[in-house]
Amino acid sequence: MTSDPIADMLTRIRNVNMVRQEYALVPWSKVKVALAKVLKEEGFIRDFEVLRGKPTRTIKVYLKYKDRNQPVIMGLKRVSKPGLRVYVGASEIPRPYGGLGVSIVSTPKGIMTGSQAWKQHLGGELLCYVW
Repeated sequence: MTSDPIADMLTRIRNVNMVRQEYALVPWSKVKVALAKVLKEEGFIRDFEVLRGKPTRTIKVYLKYKDRNQPVIMGLKRVSKPGLRVYVGASEIPRPYGGLGVSIVSTPKGIMTGSQAWKQHLGGELLCYVW
């Protein structure tokens, strides 16, 4: 058991990305599935699937590469942590790397990108940046 499951997911994706493997295996949770959906919609990952194993379920995240040598995900950064939660209003949502990156926010209407939350005038917990 980890104290920060979202950071664990981001670290697994980052590690697999660095060694250029095809997919990362992540323990299942509803929040991680929602995070994977956002990453897929934004084009950072190719696809994901939920594997239904006997002891636990697992998410298989298929990473995306431009060439075999160039990953699409250049970086991942966890912002809000269990020891220090970071909340932002709709007008305070940051645009990482001058709009080249994506901020992911947990809002009352679910997990979405910062630009989607800004358009719907929603604030929430700032989970991470992806660029």
